[in-house]
Amino acid sequence: MRLNTAPRRSFVWPLIVGATALIALLTLSACTTPRTPDGIQAVSGFDVDRYTGHWHEVGRIDHSSERGLTQTSATYSRNADDTMKVVNRGYDPVRKQWKEAEGTASFVDDPTRAALKVSFFGPFYGGYNVVALDENYQWAMVVGSSTDYLWILSRTSTLPADVREHLLERAQAMGIDPKRILWAAPVSASAQQTKRAAMT
Repeated sequence: MRLNTAPRRSFVWPLIVGATALIALLTLSACTTPRTPDGIQAVSGFDVDRYTGHWHEVGRIDHSSERGLTQTSATYSRNADDTMKVVNRGYDPVRKQWKEAEGTASFVDDPTRAALKVSFFGPFYGGYNVVALDENYQWAMVVGSSTDYLWILSRTSTLPADVREHLLERAQAMGIDPKRILWAAPVSASAQQTKRAAMT
């Protein structure tokens, strides 16, 4: 009797299709659900309406998308679908022009936990975790999808020395080297007037 040793393609193709679908699903999941870094806890009891509005970026770990920019800021507003509109803005002193990027932020799970994902490029999201927040929503510290991304925000262009020291201690407790944090220079009154004129 002759045995048929040829592979049964009718069984092989479903495996290939299934594996391809699984890879696509995992890739999409990686794009849409950024992880919170290990050891990082987002603030609970978060009120998104109190968080909206204009924030000055007074400190950050520098990275390519903001490198060289000064007078950086972020403005948040609510969208009709309960996501947040994000507008990041900064001045490029070399080109002598303002740069602006607009994105969308949404909560990863419970909207009372300040763990969000932000997209400026279609389906690709980055983490946005508020890890320290003033009880009056006057300052905040944010960590991204890894501890290589950190921003310190304030409703004013400067922070009191004791608040800065407190946030540096918090960052260090999370395994972040405080020496990596780049502090923004105070903005002069004339520069603020120039910025307001450019925005109108």
